Amino acid sequence: MSPTVESDVKQIAACGLYCAACGAHRKGRCPGCAGNVKATWCKVRSCCVGKSIGSCAECAEYPEPRDCRKFHNPISRLFGFIFRSDRRACVLRLREVGPAAYAAEMAVKGAQTIRR
Repeated sequence: MSPTVESDVKQIAACGLYCAACGAHRKGRCPGCAGNVKATWCKVRSCCVGKSIGSCAECAEYPEPRDCRKFHNPISRLFGFIFRSDRRACVLRLREVGPAAYAAEMAVKGAQTIRR
């Protein structure tokens, strides 16, 4: 049985991934999205920080995540394909249930992402 994943809204990445369930984060090799001030390479995180929002789920400019070029770009599509990750579904679910319920759901599943 795998170790328990904590339910913590601070572990929701700007793009909707759930850092608390990430292997690198759990092993201490990554601080997670919120704590990773060196992640200036991440356009999604930079955009959310610039807008003073926690994640793309809070973005009023792009109700549909696919319309945002920072969120939906060739690299993110490749990442999604390789890891069978559906970040769009993560953002939409986060909007639907709110951060606390989303973190709780992902923790129970032990999942970093909603799978395709």
